[in-house]
Amino acid sequence: MKQTGTLLISIAILFAGLNGCNINTGKQLNVMVVAGGHSFDTTEFVEMFSAIDEITFDTVMQPRANRMIAAGETGEYDVIVFYDMWSEADSAVRAGYQRLLEKGIGMVFLHHALAGYQQWVEYVNIIGGKYHSSKSYVDSSMYSSFQHDIEMDVTVVRKDHPVTRGMQDFSIFDEGYGNIEVKSDVMVLLTTDHPASSEKIGWVTTYRNSKLVYLMPGHDKHAFVNPNYRKLVTNSIDFVYRQGQF
Repeated sequence: MKQTGTLLISIAILFAGLNGCNINTGKQLNVMVVAGGHSFDTTEFVEMFSAIDEITFDTVMQPRANRMIAAGETGEYDVIVFYDMWSEADSAVRAGYQRLLEKGIGMVFLHHALAGYQQWVEYVNIIGGKYHSSKSYVDSSMYSSFQHDIEMDVTVVRKDHPVTRGMQDFSIFDEGYGNIEVKSDVMVLLTTDHPASSEKIGWVTTYRNSKLVYLMPGHDKHAFVNPNYRKLVTNSIDFVYRQGQF
């Protein structure tokens, strides 16, 4: 889990009908994709979102994204997807998050977003879990771990949920996180039995008036081109926008 400096990217793309991804909302969704604080395979990441029908999206890098959230400048977006691993959230940023969550804006958190904001205690309640590093506020016994380049067998434990509906168990070449904290009130959708990873690797939760999804996979291009991962991301955006069943 290598942390890097900020990369400045601003992208707005509309593609229709690629790779069979589809969101049937009856309207075109505008999605804010937040990145920064961690390196990633930019081309494949952007292509993954480009392949989703019926969305436009902006990739907004940190700290610009947090400045927008703090200033209340995200009103044009229907859903926010977080793929950042940012460390700083001052009182204005935290208040901005709370306003969005009170409003009921759907949020999807991917992969290393679980490791963000190590000193923000409430963040674990928002996302439903946390990767604790040595910069966290917990005892060292709760520190999490990571391992790159593992083949994870994923079990879909809730095949009736909108995020996983129609999906079967699958494998993905990715990075696993071990000893993560997962809140007891989340609904777990995905598990794995890989020894380098915690068992629970995907869930849905609620906070204030918002629906939220967390997916542990998503380290690099191997995940971004995996059709099962693409389906999970697509379904997650659809679900948190619709504010459907928990």
